[in-house]
Amino acid sequence: MSALENEQMKQFLIFCRFTASLGLALAMLACLPGCEPKTPRVVPPPANTNQNPSALANPNANGLDACNLILLPVAGDTPTDQKIAQTQKAVREGGAGLNHSIEQLGWLFVSKARVTFDPGFYKLAEQCALCLEDKSPHNPAALSLRGNVLHSLHRFKEAEPLARELVAQRGLSYDYGLLGDLLMEMGHLDEAIEAYQHMIDLRPDLYSYTRVAHVRWLKGDLKGAVEALQLALQSTTPLDPETAAWVYSRMAQYQLQAGNFEFGLQHTAAALQYQPKYAPALLAQGRLLLAEGHEAQAVEPLRRAATLNPVPEYQWLLVEALRATGQSDTALEKELQEHGAASDPRTYALYLANENKDPVTAIRLAQEELKTREDVFTHDALAWALASAGHYAEAADQMDQALSQGTQDARLFYHAGIIEENQGKYRDALQSFIEADGLRQMLLPSERAQVGDHLLALGLSGTDWEAQSPDANPDRIARANTKTGFSTQ
Repeated sequence: MSALENEQMKQFLIFCRFTASLGLALAMLACLPGCEPKTPRVVPPPANTNQNPSALANPNANGLDACNLILLPVAGDTPTDQKIAQTQKAVREGGAGLNHSIEQLGWLFVSKARVTFDPGFYKLAEQCALCLEDKSPHNPAALSLRGNVLHSLHRFKEAEPLARELVAQRGLSYDYGLLGDLLMEMGHLDEAIEAYQHMIDLRPDLYSYTRVAHVRWLKGDLKGAVEALQLALQSTTPLDPETAAWVYSRMAQYQLQAGNFEFGLQHTAAALQYQPKYAPALLAQGRLLLAEGHEAQAVEPLRRAATLNPVPEYQWLLVEALRATGQSDTALEKELQEHGAASDPRTYALYLANENKDPVTAIRLAQEELKTREDVFTHDALAWALASAGHYAEAADQMDQALSQGTQDARLFYHAGIIEENQGKYRDALQSFIEADGLRQMLLPSERAQVGDHLLALGLSGTDWEAQSPDANPDRIARANTKTGFSTQ
């Protein structure tokens, strides 16, 4: 595989960075093996570009079209910065390889965005795609670049027709990967699985294995997810440190859920060896330390993570760790409140609902997010926002959809328990709280305390919770035991 093809494949790991409610990333991190995974901030321009910030907000401002914007100088002395400068020079010089140089420049901007967590570089990558498309309409390279950038910016519905055109026109493994990522984010999981199966049939590799792992996790199959991600780990290489760091960070999240804290910390250490200032690895490290009860030790990696990637998921977890140690950070909480809605509306809606603050805003943000992102975690965010406003019947409808895939996530069960309890469905609430407590390591400290309080309020003692569990909801058991049926051979 050429260097350019390898760069094209690397973009798929953007997904997991949303950490979303996957906690995964955000992740679980945001987002699939390729997202984050994380929720990018669309508004600000690249922090390290020597340009007027208004230029990116309006590409035609000051007479700058797409092909001129991509030549704006980027400050920095990393190997990626040097490659960007060299490729910009090749674009300025033109020649027979012009289209190839523009495409390569776009993927370099994607790499820069992924490492710096600065979404302005995604906007520059999008301008590369637009420039390339202007010179060569329906060029597959332009479609692929733009489709993946739109995915990173959470403009899923805009990207879907581009991905479908790619699959019809070219049908490469990573074309199916892009289509699957978009379908998954929009809540069409069965169609996404079909696309991913095409992907792995064409090319069983790190990028397809990570997608299989994530879908299995969504379907409640943690063991199968770990097995698939182990195949991805075996394919990592020091030549691509960011991708390796992402995969190790993701495995750490799986180990957190499994309760293998020390093994999880070993994976975060491995991730940080590949990428010393890697925010998802630091976030996972902090979560593992919190789960072990080492709140004071968790503060330092979480503070570093939130500094590197100042989005609600990271900031909220740091706020929780500080509170658990009897501390507070007024400036941090103020920044979260001022910028959370713009940088990650879904997580910020969850935060507002958790804090019992401004339920109207929480509902509005979750409803807006649901227009473009209809996965289980967005349904959960809307359910929790509605519950915070006392709209329990509507919340229950959303919660049913959040639980529909059998995802084993403690926060989903905790939210379901609160909603059921407030509807007078005490038996169902008890079951939900027991399931949440069984995965309590995935919860924030305040959420763990709430689960314990509600279990006690339902008349249980801590030692008898499991023994007094009522018959489980058969629909929930069926969902939890769902397997995806992927073939990885």
